[in-house]
Amino acid sequence: MRGRSAESSVSAMFEGSVRRIGDQVQVNVQLIDGESGAHLWADRFETDRRNLAQAQSEITGRLARTLNLELVKDAGRRIEDDSVVDPDARGLVTRGWAILYGPQSQAIRQEALRLFERALEMDPRSVEARIGLAHVLLFNVGDSYSDSVQQDMARAEQLLLEALDRDANQSTAHALMGLLRRFENRHSESRVELEIAIALDPNNSLAVRQMGQTLTFLGHPEAAIPYLEKAIRLSPRDPNLYTAHFVLGTCHLFLGHIDQGIEFLRKAWAENRQIWYLPFTLAAGLGLRGDIDEAKAALAESLRLKPEMNSVARCRAVPGKENPSFLALMEKTVYAGLRRAGMPEE
Repeated sequence: MRGRSAESSVSAMFEGSVRRIGDQVQVNVQLIDGESGAHLWADRFETDRRNLAQAQSEITGRLARTLNLELVKDAGRRIEDDSVVDPDARGLVTRGWAILYGPQSQAIRQEALRLFERALEMDPRSVEARIGLAHVLLFNVGDSYSDSVQQDMARAEQLLLEALDRDANQSTAHALMGLLRRFENRHSESRVELEIAIALDPNNSLAVRQMGQTLTFLGHPEAAIPYLEKAIRLSPRDPNLYTAHFVLGTCHLFLGHIDQGIEFLRKAWAENRQIWYLPFTLAAGLGLRGDIDEAKAALAESLRLKPEMNSVARCRAVPGKENPSFLALMEKTVYAGLRRAGMPEE
């Protein structure tokens, strides 16, 4: 199996093979720089031969998503290496997405925001710049990086409405609108937007992951888990993988699977040491299990990253957590565990 793909000035080839071992099927794929011949990326996909037809779409989606990630990152590196002083709007958008596909932090988000803003100034009609800007604004709100939550949410909505007005079939724009509606505590509308996003692109890992999150906030952790697991399978190299592991861990805490919940929360924390709510929720799980000293240490890490999140009351005030079913689950698990770890009520 051979193919060729290009993104802007990036030229790359992929090669692959399919191998059957008993009832198992292995698909081996590698991405090669079309100019230098250097190996950029390789991966292996495995499935049961009896479920091959069902798995085919998912394997294809995962391959497409991974190739897109690698090509965009490579395009961003080339733009930097070429020392382009005045890249065009498309180049700025590519550079913005390239850094968002790496390790996440507040500084990284600000740099991506700056690049998307410049791109929109250069090309006021750019759908891609609008979606990129909305992505950063909303993820900043979700991670409590925003200093102006309502203004950022309002601007993100305007950007997404403009993007969808220009192209109603933008799956990612619908997925981000679903995220926005969840932040607004409009969970039914969030679910509808995410259903549209997934119908447009069943392998959109962002939309699939957000559906898992919305179902969690609706108080349906058991229904959320298959979406979160699929999002991980679709995009195992996604820099936002910590989000799926975090929500999976939270769902298992809600369902009383404390050991499983802690395992996923540890994975999330290992994947990103900059996000405050990862050690925060890990502390809750450890508190529930009775590992108080470790719970206190995790809570201290959370407070180091986000000092103002220092009480149960402040945590309740984070947008999108007003659904009664979700709040009941939080009270029985996360907030109970945090109290055991020493977090005050007010």
